[in-house]
Order: sequence, then structure tokens, then C-alpha cells
Amino acid sequence: MKNNTSYPIYFAILSMLFLGALTLNVSLGSVHIPFENILSILSGGATDNPTQEYIITQYRLPKALTAILVGAALSLSGLIMQTFFRNPLAGPFVLGISSGASLGVALLLLGGSVIGGISAVTSGASLAIAASTGSFLVLLSIMVVATRVRDTMALLIIGLMFGSITSATVSVLSYFARMESLQQYIFWSFGSMGDLSWEELRIFIIIISIGIIMSIIAIKSLNTLLLGENYAKSLGMNVTRIRYALIFITSILAGSVTAFAGPIAFIGLAVPHLTRQVFRTPNHRILVPAVLLCGAILMLICDTLAQLPGYAFSLPVNAITSIVGAPVVIWLLVRKKRMMF
Repeated sequence: MKNNTSYPIYFAILSMLFLGALTLNVSLGSVHIPFENILSILSGGATDNPTQEYIITQYRLPKALTAILVGAALSLSGLIMQTFFRNPLAGPFVLGISSGASLGVALLLLGGSVIGGISAVTSGASLAIAASTGSFLVLLSIMVVATRVRDTMALLIIGLMFGSITSATVSVLSYFARMESLQQYIFWSFGSMGDLSWEELRIFIIIISIGIIMSIIAIKSLNTLLLGENYAKSLGMNVTRIRYALIFITSILAGSVTAFAGPIAFIGLAVPHLTRQVFRTPNHRILVPAVLLCGAILMLICDTLAQLPGYAFSLPVNAITSIVGAPVVIWLLVRKKRMMF
């Protein structure tokens, strides 16, 4: 275990990396903008190029803030689920929250096409509402199941089954949908950091902030669960209430990310592992702020790579997170296996 005196150094390094990743994300894009102009625009100074000001204030800055929120929320929810199930392969979407959101969006985009050959007229708000509704319905189902299932591993398997059912339903809808509607759904499934207006971003910030505050309140419970549910019960803790609270927190964080940015893979799975390798502690008082920073940094880097600086098009951010995240998880598992021997 690391010496406690080294933690401030790590947090200072992470803070500098965060500022560097944020600066890089805002500075790079399809349109070249001199760095001094970017500083002038962000500081509220006068500029003689309204186009550059619009690009920075209405596109790049909201996109960067969205990436920060997405990375922090997914990483934190992944940490909570790995602690809750005491399973290193658990992620923020293990309870089927993302699949429920995908089903809601699929019903909106593909349902009319399948039933009556009608293409839905959609907007960012309608997609967010559809995804939120799907996530909420899955959450209610999981809550009902949690009242009857005491074993967390059984709950994990049930969550995976919910995900399989919703994925199968989406596949059926996709098979019968019209090409235009299917293309809309596919583009949504790629994930995007640049689709939110400032009004939508404010709502997103409020929701994620609520989830983070609730997570901070639950730190003591998370530390207790590391020693097992029986130990938590021996301390007089209401394990059932803790389970409901952690499921609800994860649903808020992961569900809102899927609703506003689409399904983003591997961040919630990879970042908690990466953070534990750096800090070498099970204490969530250290891990919670650490995964928030690491998640934001990694998501900013992935979004920067996805937007292909100097080119007019961008890659699907979901593909970039998978390309970056999967090798990290493989490396950590292989390294852990070698250490065991």
C-alpha cells in the first residue's frame, strides 16, 4: 500500500494532466484557432473574429465540459458497481441501465418505422427523454427484483439478463426498421460529446452533481462493503437500504450519461482499475476523487483523438474509448496474473 504522504503528489500530477488534457481538447479541432485567440475568448476579451468565438463558446467548450462530466460519471459509477458486486469486471452498465436507454431510443427512432413506416422527428431533448425513460423503467425492474433477491451475484446475473432482453428487442426493431431510421439509431449509438447546447448542459451538470454528492455521502458504506455484507450487518448497517442507494446512484450517473451522450464503453470499467494501480488503496475517500479526475482526463483524451485535429470529420467516440480502454483492462489483468505467480 502506498504511503499516505504520496497521495497529494498524485493528485497534483492528475490536476496538471487534467488541465493539459482540457487545454488540448479546446485547442484542437477541424478549424485552426491560434492559442492566444482561445485565451482571449475564454477570458472574455474582445476578438475580431466572431466565427472563432462561436466555435469556442458554442461548440468546443460545451463539448469539453460534456467529456469531463461523462468521464467522471462513468468512472465513479464503475467504481461503485465493482465495490457493490466485489467483482473487478462489473461496470456502470452491468445492471442493464445502458440497454434500457438504448431500448427507449430505439423505440423512438425505430418504432414508428417498424409499425407504420413513419420516420420519427427527433431532437436532442426527445432522445434524452426517451433514453431516460428506458433507463428509469429498467431501474424500477431492478429495484423490484432487488426486494426478492438477497444475493448480489444473482442480482448481477439478472442485470445482465435484462441487458440481453433489451438488446434482443433492439435487434428485432433494427431488422425491420427503415434505412433512414436505422441510420439515426446507429449514429446515436456511436456516442457524441458535441451535441449538447448550454441549456441541456446545465441540466446534465445538475444531474451529475447530485449523483456525485450522493456518492460522497455513501463513501463510508462503500468502505464497509469491501469487508462483506455480513460485516456490514454486524456494524448495524441496513444492507438492503445501501443496495437500493448504490443502485440508484449508479442509475443516475450512468443513465444520464447515456441519455445525453449516448452509450460510452469501457471508461467505467477501465478507469477504476487504472486508478487502483496508481493509488494502491481500497479507501474510497481517496478513490472517489481519484476516479473523477482520471475519468475526466481519459475522456478528454479520447474525445481529442476522436475529433481528428485538422480534419472536417470525427471518429465515433465510442470506438476510441473501446480501443483505448480494452488494452488497459487486458494489461491490468495480465499484470495482476503475473504478480500472483
